[in-house]
Amino acid sequence: MTSRARSSKKKAAPTPPPAGPTLHTPDTLPAPVLAGRDFLSNLDMTAAELRTVMDTAHSMKRGEWRAVKPLNGLSLALVFEKASLRTRTTFDVGMYQLGGHAITLSNQEVGLGTRERVSDVARNLERWVDGVMARVYLQGTLQELAENAEIPIINGLSDMLHPAQLLADYQTIEAEYGQDLRGKRIVYIGDGNNLANSHIHMGILTGTDVTIVTPVGYEPNASVAMDAVKRGANLTITNDLSAVEGADVLYTDVWISMGMEAEADIRRRAFRGYQVTPRMLDTIAGDGVFLHCLPAHYGEETVPEATEHRKSRVFDQAENRLHAQKALMYHLMGAMTPRW
Repeated sequence: MTSRARSSKKKAAPTPPPAGPTLHTPDTLPAPVLAGRDFLSNLDMTAAELRTVMDTAHSMKRGEWRAVKPLNGLSLALVFEKASLRTRTTFDVGMYQLGGHAITLSNQEVGLGTRERVSDVARNLERWVDGVMARVYLQGTLQELAENAEIPIINGLSDMLHPAQLLADYQTIEAEYGQDLRGKRIVYIGDGNNLANSHIHMGILTGTDVTIVTPVGYEPNASVAMDAVKRGANLTITNDLSAVEGADVLYTDVWISMGMEAEADIRRRAFRGYQVTPRMLDTIAGDGVFLHCLPAHYGEETVPEATEHRKSRVFDQAENRLHAQKALMYHLMGAMTPRW
């Protein structure tokens, strides 16, 4: 019987695993900078407060909050007039990961302004939960909720603004370009809707150069644009498609939002030529990225080949809804004491 000779070579020492993230403890959490306030618009926070929220979002994505449950014992009502995949899932999962609880209320159950006065809904919810996220048709509904409830009201989408989405968008953009985005060209192409308005607000806060490219008659809200100009923002509103060229970020959204189905044919004709395709993506900056808040109506504002393009960060952007909204909820609700 023969035996196999042992090798005289020494085995290399195993490579140590990379250091993990520094985990927060209850004593190292940042102070909630928006404590008890409403978040109906990105302009409900200062540039410094936005920076803190974004830093928290990045920290959460790195896994540095796994050891803490800062919203333990708190509850958030999720009120939906409009259907949602990303908004519902990310706010619900986000509350769970922070130690809290979310309850989803459909329009059939609540009937804002139809089954029950908005003010009555607000005064009921504030006695049971610690915050409300509402995804509604009208900005005025959010304002009425905020005026009648002493707990934080979060805009999950309205006809005027979509501010929580923009937090995720800018987290995605910062992952590409870093924190200082001054002078970066953010080009939004398509309907001058709630997202276009919120892009203008974020341009005010971050110093980005925001360009809205839209057909005649579909420009963003005039008062939003005028306010941005008064504040010294770098804003361009144009119908010229060549403005897309050289963009650092190219962003689009659906042409036909929920509630606009009767205008579908008119809008498709008006927006012909404004579709984001791989050919259009070839004209933006070499390191530029493509964003879309989803859902995509393929064949209209974009095509599958664009969301799957090497410059696309669409699904990173969707993931960041979770992290950015967790950061927002922490800074709004993190100073609260459970009421039970």
